[in-house]
Amino acid sequence: MSEKITRPSYWQRLKVAFQYVMPQIYMTRLAGWFAQKEWGSVTHFVIRLFAKKYRINMQEAAAENFSAYSSFNQFFTRELKKDARPLVEGEENLCLPADGRISECGNIEENLLIQAKGHYFSLEDLLAGEKKLAKTFENGIFATTYLSPTDYHRVHMPCDATLREMIYVPGELFSVNPFLAQHVPNLFARNERVICVFDTAFGQMVQILVGATITASMRTVWAGVINPPRHKQVIHWYYDEKEAITLKKGQEMGAFQLGSTVINLFPQGSVALAEHLKVDVAVKMGELFARIQK
Repeated sequence: MSEKITRPSYWQRLKVAFQYVMPQIYMTRLAGWFAQKEWGSVTHFVIRLFAKKYRINMQEAAAENFSAYSSFNQFFTRELKKDARPLVEGEENLCLPADGRISECGNIEENLLIQAKGHYFSLEDLLAGEKKLAKTFENGIFATTYLSPTDYHRVHMPCDATLREMIYVPGELFSVNPFLAQHVPNLFARNERVICVFDTAFGQMVQILVGATITASMRTVWAGVINPPRHKQVIHWYYDEKEAITLKKGQEMGAFQLGSTVINLFPQGSVALAEHLKVDVAVKMGELFARIQK
């Protein structure tokens, strides 16, 4: 862990400093308020500008016409056509859960994950102090996928799995773009997040939705919108056999209203990440993520 860290420029330091002083929650609330408004032609004009700026490919959307979306949220969490994201075949192959770019991935070094060059954070911090859960993933495998405004913002299952626990963790709302990940220590373990714990054929798997500035809310298909409201304490939901929620590989499990990051955790020896997954590699939901180790 002795990588050489490049000192940020004056403007970069200023940009980082602004993240600490800006009113994160008020900006996020304002974005959420605006994103759910149905203002007809005004809403469609904003959607059109956004789509042009970020080069959104509407041809892959289930509804290609901007007028089909009555609010910005509906547009941002738009469905895709059924054949837009084919799933990698084979029971032994896991599929990527989201469109985006790989921020970091690889081995968990005992209890530490790399956030960005020179920055590490602990499993226990990421998992809200859940020591037993953290122990499950020591020396395991992880992957962090950053979703930019350009990307499709629904999140899917890498494999068949049964939900056992969901944990809402209150926290900060720092931006999670790659630049900030390089300069805000412990970023993903500080931000608001929803931790989903699944049982799979190869052991437990965790899929975490990480909140951020302007990420107005996160939702899951089984519980709906998790936030708002934004609680001040950690909240657990448990799912026993009577309440079992089983999802199939490629099935939608949640979505971001505006954008953020997904983190996946796998136990040691359970899977091997696809060789092409490296830092800053662009990925699409459904592509090869990992292979189960037998």
